[in-house]
Amino acid sequence: MTRVQLLGLTVAAAFLATASVHAEGDKAAGRKLIYTCNGCHGVPGYANAYPNYPVPQIAGQNQQYIVNALHEYKSGDRKHPTMMAQAQSLSDKDIEDIAAYLSSLAK
Repeated sequence: MTRVQLLGLTVAAAFLATASVHAEGDKAAGRKLIYTCNGCHGVPGYANAYPNYPVPQIAGQNQQYIVNALHEYKSGDRKHPTMMAQAQSLSDKDIEDIAAYLSSLAK
């Protein structure tokens, strides 16, 4: 095996090892940050006025799903005016903390 191939394998292995690792987040900090989330996501049966659809319950949702969704709203890859505005006000640490807390709750 040549040095270039060995270096390529080493870099690929390091990338794959770190790709699935993410920060755990601080659940206590996340609990303090979700007060605005509860206004919509914490009301059973709540439907959004525009666009009109049921607001999903996020308590107990998968942590990485929440992280991904909030980053997508923040970047504009997911479109919803309220969620985009909320996500843009969050730091990456805030997002990790919120996801850690919400994912720890029972559905």
